[in-house]
Amino acid sequence: MKLAVEFPSVAYREGPKAVGKLAKGIEDIGYDQLDVYDHVVMGYDIEGRTKSIYPAQMPIIEAFMMLSYAAAVTEKIGLGTEVLILPQRQPALVAKQVSSLDTLSDGRVRLGVGIGWQESEYEALGESFKTRGRRMDEAMELLRAYWREERIEFESEHYPTEAMAMEPKPPQGGDLPIWIGGNAIAAMKRIVEHGDCWYINPHTTIETLVTQVDHYKRLLDEAGKPFPAEFPMRREAFVAPTREEAIKLAGPFVSKKYAAYHSTGQSDQLPEGETLAGGFEELVGDRFLIGSPDDVAEQMIDINKRLGVNHLIVSMEWAGMVKSVAMDCMQLMAEEVIPRVRQAT
Repeated sequence: MKLAVEFPSVAYREGPKAVGKLAKGIEDIGYDQLDVYDHVVMGYDIEGRTKSIYPAQMPIIEAFMMLSYAAAVTEKIGLGTEVLILPQRQPALVAKQVSSLDTLSDGRVRLGVGIGWQESEYEALGESFKTRGRRMDEAMELLRAYWREERIEFESEHYPTEAMAMEPKPPQGGDLPIWIGGNAIAAMKRIVEHGDCWYINPHTTIETLVTQVDHYKRLLDEAGKPFPAEFPMRREAFVAPTREEAIKLAGPFVSKKYAAYHSTGQSDQLPEGETLAGGFEELVGDRFLIGSPDDVAEQMIDINKRLGVNHLIVSMEWAGMVKSVAMDCMQLMAEEVIPRVRQAT
């Protein structure tokens, strides 16, 4: 199993040198990939607008800029987005940005994409929120065309392209991995048709995911496609010498995050019967990877065996957490959890 770290975007507050040191440190202690999340702008809560999950002034460094900076100070760690909100960006520009990053990092890029949830962000970027699903499908096909073909001729409702070229191509070419996030059946069909694999979100319980993975496998079979070589999932994770200490250190931050998710309607986006309501103890059992090294290793191994997941992207730092606490967790995860999980999977 591969293990990736969700890079804390707020790290920039400690200065550029600290960002570079953290990226290099994540590589040096043995993680396989460094992932960043994507928002360009955040909307204030005003009348007539869907309530936001995050505060409007949430600080988020632009995804490709962060990954480019990380690429310059690392040598081998993978570089990914989780997830880039593709339909609110120009796909030709995204194709160029990804190709350039893949070129300068010597083929280390993986693109995770999704359709997003924030209508005001689409409006600020001059894109339609209502057509994001259809444009997502077209954009992924256009990305592949730019990465693969010498002359791009692309018939499309939203992105018609005639007699264009883009160089340089990414070292990975048209095979550069695209992971697609989503929960709905429509998203699952999109994943099978256009993506390399389904990127499982961090909110759904393992019990529900067992059923969803079975559905995903059926769709792959119907399309005549094999189960993906990489099958990723993101999870909130925290490890400490004891389970009690891990809950004490991480519990308040994760509880606050998921209470905000529930208050802004994120429970409504989950499969039927799922909810983010309830306290930390109700959520931790089947959603979060929190505990001692033995606890977390066993949970990761169980995910691999029950779902076939072989690439975990873990969030181990949250807004307000002391940096040294998060770094201690990352170090302990690398030293005592990752070796055991890799040996067992």
